[in-house]
Amino acid sequence: MNHLRTRGSMKCLVAIAVLLALGASPVRAQSNLKEGNNSFARYTKSKDFKDLEAARKFADEAFKTKRDSTNFRNILLRGLVYSTLAVVDSNRAQKYTADPNDIALYALKRLNNKSVDFEYGPQIDYIRRSLAKAYLIKANRAVAAANYEEAFHQYRMVDSISGNTIDVKHNLAILSSKTGNEENAINRYKAFTAQAETSSPTYILELAELYQKKGDNREMLNTLLTGRQQFPESKEILFTLINLYMASEAYEAVVPLGDEAIAHEPENVSLNYLVGYANEMQGNNEVAKKHYEKVISLDANNFEGNLELGLLYLKEYVANPGNEEVQRKAQEHLLKANQIQPSEVNTLKSLAVLYDQSGDVIQLERVNNILNQLTIN
Repeated sequence: MNHLRTRGSMKCLVAIAVLLALGASPVRAQSNLKEGNNSFARYTKSKDFKDLEAARKFADEAFKTKRDSTNFRNILLRGLVYSTLAVVDSNRAQKYTADPNDIALYALKRLNNKSVDFEYGPQIDYIRRSLAKAYLIKANRAVAAANYEEAFHQYRMVDSISGNTIDVKHNLAILSSKTGNEENAINRYKAFTAQAETSSPTYILELAELYQKKGDNREMLNTLLTGRQQFPESKEILFTLINLYMASEAYEAVVPLGDEAIAHEPENVSLNYLVGYANEMQGNNEVAKKHYEKVISLDANNFEGNLELGLLYLKEYVANPGNEEVQRKAQEHLLKANQIQPSEVNTLKSLAVLYDQSGDVIQLERVNNILNQLTIN
């Protein structure tokens, strides 16, 4: 009988042990969760990687069973730990079963219990910010390696996590262009230049440049005109607009912008010449003279300034041959232009007209001899 009672007692003890073992799983998971949270809290203060590694160990232990892996707080701890590891161990010095970015992103996507999200909002925001930073690290490294396809992918991940961060959207637009997807780049730029809140002179100019590369001058012009409305004080947009008008020979559009442009850079030789030339093409000769004289005052050896000023005085002299002062000025500036570029044909032909008009046969013959030599050569 004693033997039977002993065997019965042993069975009872085994049964109890099994029950305890089965009941211990949630207890151990709760203990791991508690220790993991404590370790992570210590890390946030100490920044000691050992505390973070301890938090990782407990987070993994609390996530082993299917039941554990559906628990909101276990997922939250896992997201906190691995989003942090994704940043602080960006070189992946530790060993992982999967990339910390992927683990943290998977956790973030599962933290969607609205009744609990509100309570743990700060922690979820922390995961989101850390994960965005982790992808940003990868994106910047890809850019540094000139791997623009990879950089685009990583920046797109940042954008999907961080939301409406305009700098990230700008980088996506730049990378779209670098990877040959100009239409995508244009659409991205159009999206954030359409509103003054997200636009900037830089974005306007970059969008205009994309249209220029496409040869779409109409959209380039529309973009610059929109930029003028949004940023009327932008010198860069104004100058780009003037250059576009000049390239299109739309001199009538340049003339009204001349004074504003020169007010930005009154001693800009090229700008003074462009404004002078636009006015000359519109028949505003006196205004043109003023700008050409400014060019010469800034750069006495400027060929274009001397030539155009000489030509204006030559036209005036041809219309009024008796004006010796105009003749003198025409000769002065044409000779200066000839001195700067002795073999320039247009200058020599203009001098020939001047000497023919004034009756200076000797100088006319000299100039014609030079022109003949240039023609023969």
